[in-house]
Amino acid sequence: MDILEKIAADKRVQIAEEKKTISPEEMIRLAKDKKGKLEPFAFEKALEKSGISFICEVKKASPSKGIIAEDFPYLDIAKEYEDAGADCISVLTEPKYFLGSDRYLEEIRKEVNIPIIRKDFTVDTYQIYQAKVIGADAVLLICSLLDEEFIRKGIKICDELGLSALVETHNENEIEMAVNAGARIIGVNNRNLKDFSVDIGNTTRLRELAPDNILFVAESGIKERADVAAFEKVGANAVLVGETLMRADDKAKALNTLRGRV
Repeated sequence: MDILEKIAADKRVQIAEEKKTISPEEMIRLAKDKKGKLEPFAFEKALEKSGISFICEVKKASPSKGIIAEDFPYLDIAKEYEDAGADCISVLTEPKYFLGSDRYLEEIRKEVNIPIIRKDFTVDTYQIYQAKVIGADAVLLICSLLDEEFIRKGIKICDELGLSALVETHNENEIEMAVNAGARIIGVNNRNLKDFSVDIGNTTRLRELAPDNILFVAESGIKERADVAAFEKVGANAVLVGETLMRADDKAKALNTLRGRV
């Protein structure tokens, strides 16, 4: 069993337990009650601007890197990103492998005004409704974890709730799968989630396979301005940056460096 399968298996156990606390029917009701409380599809609107958008990640740890931030003032980090001009914030909520929490996202939602994507491993539609309830503007749907029918259904639920779906891919077949499922935002992960190896060229190779009318996001392994410039050159709409910013003492300066403003 590779790491992605382990995470997915543990996630299914977690969700089964959470359903005992709040039933699927109640979660759906709560999510629908939240509809209209946040601007619909704010996440994808933020990526539609001219120039490349930055999705800045709030992340304490990862399976490949271990603890990234021993000191983890997540609210301060999120506000620092917003003040530095981030277009969106990504919040890790997976608790076992990334030491994330839904509570982090709920609290950050109260403090920042820019869109937030819930970064987690979606294996059940329950989690999409849950994301709406905790204040997310977008969810992550990972092709290597899901089938095309689930992604299509997931996007439909997102549409009903005013959420955006970032459909994550890693290879040619998954790009095709995302397009067929009706994705409006496709991300290419430069990190292979099965073994956590990183190939920064993955995004540039796959870019031409995604139609121009689909928003395109480069994810993972972004360390320097040259990486961002390469993605700009192939027409990426956004980059999702985690570890590089999380390890920076001055996050505003690090973000401006990636933008080419320093």
